[in-house]
Amino acid sequence: MKENVFDILMYLFEHYFHEPGDIDPSRSEIESELQGAGFNDDQIHKALNWIDALAENRELHPTCSPHGSMRIFTPEECARLDAECRGFLLFLEQTGILDASHREIVIERLMALEEDFIELDKLKWVVLMVLFSRPGQEEACAWMENLLFEQPDRMTH
Repeated sequence: MKENVFDILMYLFEHYFHEPGDIDPSRSEIESELQGAGFNDDQIHKALNWIDALAENRELHPTCSPHGSMRIFTPEECARLDAECRGFLLFLEQTGILDASHREIVIERLMALEEDFIELDKLKWVVLMVLFSRPGQEEACAWMENLLFEQPDRMTH
């Protein structure tokens, strides 16, 4: 079974974050459940550290980027995020789904996945996880959920 950090994040998102109710298990309970589900310890620890880093970024206050500013991607980011992914991030920022600080958190969390290439669907899930972890982002979360689950044939720009 070759799971990676993203697979564990998806499992946790589906079983804890996205379900209604007041589920607040301890870290050791989560680790035990993940081990029982067949995930290996190294990947579990990486996934939980990924979530911890996301939670640490929760305290950051959003910053507004001035109109006309441009995000320049590093060579490492370009190698792992193709033009489609970078364009989608720009689209999300232009439509107001992401602000500049959320965009940076999304990019940072994508790079922390330690994958050679990030597919657009993974990017969308990470955007949803970042927005879901932020208070006051319910409308943006709903928009991203619709985009993920309805899979429109074409996005209007």
